[in-house]
Amino acid sequence: MRGALRRVAELGPFFELVTEGVPDGPAWSSFPGGAGRLREAVRDYAGRLGTGEARVAASLLFQGLAARVWSPVVAAAALGVVPDLSGSRWRWAPGEPITVGLAEVQGWRVEDAGEAVEILHPMVVDGVLRPLRDAMLGFVKLADGLVWGNAASALAGSLNVGPPDPGRAEIVRGLLAREPLAGMGSFGPRGYVRNNCCLYYRVPGGGLCGDCGLARGLPEM
Repeated sequence: MRGALRRVAELGPFFELVTEGVPDGPAWSSFPGGAGRLREAVRDYAGRLGTGEARVAASLLFQGLAARVWSPVVAAAALGVVPDLSGSRWRWAPGEPITVGLAEVQGWRVEDAGEAVEILHPMVVDGVLRPLRDAMLGFVKLADGLVWGNAASALAGSLNVGPPDPGRAEIVRGLLAREPLAGMGSFGPRGYVRNNCCLYYRVPGGGLCGDCGLARGLPEM
């Protein structure tokens, strides 16, 4: 498991799950944890983005956190192992990037994409992303279409990093076929295109992302 996680971490920072020195304490807290710490992170992120809209900052933070969860576990699954996220932690300080780590390194061996999807979907969607959404809803309004569109975009976007990997692609497509990610977008000639927008266009100097639904005239959700 550690060897697989080291390999996928080489793809980039969003593929790293820290496995050393992740104790309970002030530096690390359970992920996603409660609304208080997330509220601080959203406030800090809004300042760094230069926006006064908490909804915009929360949306983009959710998408970034989703990417940091999806990317390493999907890439590891393509290598035949799925790390257990039940003991995941996160580390954040104002002005610093967020880091996700594991207090215990354990998980499952998987033989194929179907088996990987059966483990990954409930573990990530129900075990991490729903609690993250619920915590954020404690202090900011985010529509379900926006939240799950962000989750789907983060998942599909993991395929844009590193060399083409048929195994990773099969796992991603299998996950995107399941609720609540199903119907949030589709693959076409220019890759995955979502059916809504993450609100990045509302950031000063921002624009439309490469997979944005607004680029093809679909309504924002």
